[in-house]
Amino acid sequence: MAGSHLLDDALEAWAYTRNGVIAELENIPDSEFGFRPTSRSRTVTALAQHIAEFALMAAGELARPDGNFQRQDYAAFIREYAGTRAQIEGKRPLIALLETAKNETRARLQDAGEQLLLQPIMQFNGEPASRLTWLHHAIGHEEYHRGQIALYARLLGHTPALTQLIEGG
Repeated sequence: MAGSHLLDDALEAWAYTRNGVIAELENIPDSEFGFRPTSRSRTVTALAQHIAEFALMAAGELARPDGNFQRQDYAAFIREYAGTRAQIEGKRPLIALLETAKNETRARLQDAGEQLLLQPIMQFNGEPASRLTWLHHAIGHEEYHRGQIALYARLLGHTPALTQLIEGG
């Protein structure tokens, strides 16, 4: 191997995850985006909005040379990096936002470069970690919500998109 490709590999993993989220959302009819299993759960719409906001926030702070997840509260980070962009509804606009955010986050992190991503950042819990480690946390976070969307699909009587892919459907 001529050089390190840690950032490229992580961004490829995040794109794979995002494409999976989008596939799960594509699998749920627009008319069911208001579904939530309990009154304390997020709706399909709210999950898609949260995924977009979190990704924009994560990439923004990770790419910032003085990044520190303790410098303000979570809501302030969302306002700073996502603003009101994710406060949209409807399947098509949400999927378009997730595609746009995927491209923006990739570009922002590529511009920041691998050397910055190997530097430490203070996490929300007050513990330091490398930015690359935290990027993997962001990917895991998105996979968690992808699983929720797949579960919602099952509860709505649909076969999750990943299951369809595995079963060849």
